[in-house]
Amino acid sequence: MTNTLPLPSAGVPPVIGVLALQGDVREHLIALAAADAVARAVRRPEELAEIDALVIPGGESTTMSKLAVLFGMLEPLRERVAAGMPVYGTCAGMIMLADKLLDGREDQETLGGIDMIVRRNAFGRQNESFEAKIDFAGIADGPVEGVFIRAPWVESVGASAQVLATYDGHTVAVRQGNVLATSFHPELTGDDRVHAYFVDMVRAGL
Repeated sequence: MTNTLPLPSAGVPPVIGVLALQGDVREHLIALAAADAVARAVRRPEELAEIDALVIPGGESTTMSKLAVLFGMLEPLRERVAAGMPVYGTCAGMIMLADKLLDGREDQETLGGIDMIVRRNAFGRQNESFEAKIDFAGIADGPVEGVFIRAPWVESVGASAQVLATYDGHTVAVRQGNVLATSFHPELTGDDRVHAYFVDMVRAGL
């Protein structure tokens, strides 16, 4: 797998990394490229320093946090998030961006970035995965498609966080400043509008 996918259009696009420690990295690279960003896999701190923004993919959040420590990425990631780098987390990525976590391992690390409490695996086990249409504030042309796989939901948000979408009474998309998180995986559906929304966030900050 190459680290950079070709751009579909001309211009000066933002450089957006996908944290490539675990999870559905390639699908995010493809979705970001379709949204007119330069998409790069990021595994090391020196690669993190070369990007404008970052996507944290789905996967297994406890494994992802351990690998972030192992690869020396945890503190550099925290520093970039705290400094205002735009970040988008899906599923496990949402867990990584939560200030507080329920049903996590005692030694599980998060990056923080959104004033929210997230419950791991809240929508059920692997065999209870499902796809749903989600009304997403700020995205036009109807509901977005989302795949929920051992997905978390947001138990509560602080005053600084904005709820962008709910499903079955539970918050499944949140934004706080430059940080965006969804419980679901839009990258698995071919619907690139959430990625385009994030790329617009990044462009607005450049």
